Amino acid sequence: MADDTQGAAAPQPGTAPSMNLVGQYIRDLSFENPGAPGTLLGGGANPAFNVSISVGVKKQSDEIYAIELTLNAKANREETVLFNVELVYGGIFRIKNVPENQLSPLLMIECPRLIFPFARQVLASVTQQGGFPPLMMEPVDFSAIYRQNLAKLAQQQGGAQAADAAAETPKPN
Repeated sequence: MADDTQGAAAPQPGTAPSMNLVGQYIRDLSFENPGAPGTLLGGGANPAFNVSISVGVKKQSDEIYAIELTLNAKANREETVLFNVELVYGGIFRIKNVPENQLSPLLMIECPRLIFPFARQVLASVTQQGGFPPLMMEPVDFSAIYRQNLAKLAQQQGGAQAADAAAETPKPN
């Protein structure tokens, strides 16, 4: 039988990279149904939905990180707000021996990917309990969100550097 790690040093048991989901929580949950019961009785055109998602990371200790998804969903029918829901759903992760250059993608892509289905279920349940069909969010490409945030950060830093260079440029008399 061939050895798959031939020529490569096997990681020591205490130094292998690891990621564990320690716990999950709801930090904030708000559901507004301002037109009830009228909005539940009337038919009409299909509602328009606006859904947004953001990811936040808070380092708790050397190995512990809290990853929070903020989900906002709003449904309108013409000018009438049917519902507005905000959910901040978090996961606590223990991360050990992950190289620094791999930590950011792990925290901003893989950790949110693991807790998203649970946040999605809370959102669906809350909208259903509010009298509406369950809101089932499409799967989210956290890798694309991460790349967009990196590009936005690079653009902001590039703009700040250009402004600093312009401020440092001597003006002719």
